[in-house]
Amino acid sequence: MKEYAAEKIRNIALTGHGSSGKTSMAAAFLFQAGVTTRLTKVDKGNTVTDFDPDEIARKISIQSAVCHLDWKNHKINVVDCPGYTNFLWDTRASLRAVDAGVILVCAVAGVEVGTEKVWAMMDELNLPRLIVINKVERENADFDRTLEAIHQFFGRKAVPVQLPIGQEKDFSGVIDLISKKAYLFSKDESGQMKEDNIPAELESEVEKKYEELMEMVAESDEELMEKYFEQGELSQEDLIRGLRQSVLAGDIVPVFIASGLLNMGIQPLLDGIANFLPSPLERDSIPIVEGQLSPAADGPFAALVFKTISDPYTGRISIMRVFSGEIKGDAVVYNSTKEVEEKLNGFFFLQGKDQVSTAKAIVGDIVATAKLKSTLTGDTLCSKGANIQFPPIKFPEPSISFAIQPKTRADEDRISQAVHRVTEEDPTIRIERDPETNELIISGNGQLHVEIITERLKKRYNVNVDLKPPKIPYKETIKSKSDVQGKYKKQTGGRGQYGDVKIKMEPLPRGKDFEFEDKIFGGAIPKNYIPSIEKGIQEARKKGVLAGYPVVDFKVTLYDGSYHEVDSSDIAFKIASSMAFKKGMKEAKPTILEPIMNVEVYTPEANMGDVMGALNSRRGKVLGMEQKGNMQVIRAQVPMAEMLDFEPTLTSITGGRGSFLMEFSHYEEVPQQLQSKIIDEAIREGRVKPEEE
Repeated sequence: MKEYAAEKIRNIALTGHGSSGKTSMAAAFLFQAGVTTRLTKVDKGNTVTDFDPDEIARKISIQSAVCHLDWKNHKINVVDCPGYTNFLWDTRASLRAVDAGVILVCAVAGVEVGTEKVWAMMDELNLPRLIVINKVERENADFDRTLEAIHQFFGRKAVPVQLPIGQEKDFSGVIDLISKKAYLFSKDESGQMKEDNIPAELESEVEKKYEELMEMVAESDEELMEKYFEQGELSQEDLIRGLRQSVLAGDIVPVFIASGLLNMGIQPLLDGIANFLPSPLERDSIPIVEGQLSPAADGPFAALVFKTISDPYTGRISIMRVFSGEIKGDAVVYNSTKEVEEKLNGFFFLQGKDQVSTAKAIVGDIVATAKLKSTLTGDTLCSKGANIQFPPIKFPEPSISFAIQPKTRADEDRISQAVHRVTEEDPTIRIERDPETNELIISGNGQLHVEIITERLKKRYNVNVDLKPPKIPYKETIKSKSDVQGKYKKQTGGRGQYGDVKIKMEPLPRGKDFEFEDKIFGGAIPKNYIPSIEKGIQEARKKGVLAGYPVVDFKVTLYDGSYHEVDSSDIAFKIASSMAFKKGMKEAKPTILEPIMNVEVYTPEANMGDVMGALNSRRGKVLGMEQKGNMQVIRAQVPMAEMLDFEPTLTSITGGRGSFLMEFSHYEEVPQQLQSKIIDEAIREGRVKPEEE
């Protein structure tokens, strides 16, 4: 394997909305660089970066995948990232490992919700980026409309460095604005280009866009601004140097044009990545938990594990970005996140699922190692004694839950280890047993996410499960005050049991959960029993009196009681407080709360009325609307119970063009007419007995 200096490495993430063509673009990169001998296709299921069976079957990227190529003596590490909302957590983690982003925008669909999301992530991480308007060859593609949408969303710093020659089926080449030359593409998939004259009908447009590019570059540098004013233009050398400075500073985002599927425009795009995007050593200092870390070849070794793959044969594979120093593959390193040492088992570069061995890891590179014992995604590995730790990777909270039921006893026996492997690989998945229902609950970022994980359990680990409708995490609370006594007295021949408590219960503001106040004076109850009284209430509140859901947002004041010198005990006071809690709940107007979600729906304007009607019919409250590019964004708050089947509804209304984001907001009281249904369901499930209604 050829060795590269850090100055010659480029680490990029291919990002964009789902189906914007990222995997096809990665395939074209690898073919142009000679890594593959043919142009692989998503439709044929033979691409390097979509190798998971679920990805091949669904023809979408489910997880980030790493590949690399040599382009004009530069090593370009490419992370092909998923674009669908359910999997953007993986994109967020991958962006921590790269130095720049390449955002693909479909020339037909324009800027979509996924485009916006990855742009915001890059803003947060202060990453330079470039945009590729992809799929210009498709029917209904429109470069000007797409560029205008880009400007609406991201501002005028997105500046074209190319113009298309033809569009849709007539797309035949590009005009490079920097060199003012036209390049025509061969009609086969070889990606070859030949220089040609600029079409006469495009000459005035080329001049106009060239002037705009020069002005933008000149504005970002005083010296270039003076040259521009004095000479009226910039030399090609100055233009390239100034453009690179502006891209690294984030002042300009160059816009390229390509077709990944047809391998058109890939060579100038790879040139742009090598020429305009930063090397690892050109990054600002990297934030660490205590201060900043400057990337340096002679610094202490420090790497962030940004992805974990659970391979059935190799075991756990840890993919990391080296931010400082270098280290050999047989060294012992320190996991500063877990505070344990790890023995390395050799390094390799990933080419999709294939491995290419390397003796060492150097600053700026992306490498992988296998079979680390304690290291997981988000952990820092560093030289012993270096005490370097990168901030943790932020992952979204799961937004939807389902119950999973193993089909056979054998599946039940295998599920524990399979779950462990799956959650190692995907930190946003939660699989836990509900202590109240004893059900195994799987939670993820959407229905598609959960379905894919259950398919993975079956295909990889031979665990077959049934997916049941999700349980809504209702809660119970009280609306008024109560003052009650709980007395537990039991005599069974020997030592008896005695506990007596008097408590007051009152509601707290929403979100305050629980407060316990001890107002016992004069020794009515000895101090050593107070913790048992609070514990009894804490345990009892796990199951409310209406439908057996946890009780929140209330305060208990213990103000009186009595005890027996011999018969009182911790368990007696625990039982007494539990009895008092249940009695107090019934007298304090108990009610049921439901989770309310913040929902953002992206819809074409033509479908707005139907989408708002669907939200209103689901008890939604529309909070506002705004135009974003060619889409309308509706912001609303909707009960979680009403959103479980919204995905297929929205797809049906918008013909697949709509999308939505959802996250938890707060709890609200369930309307009285719906509470009886929840209580009836709880009785059917055995959560409460009929008399507890």
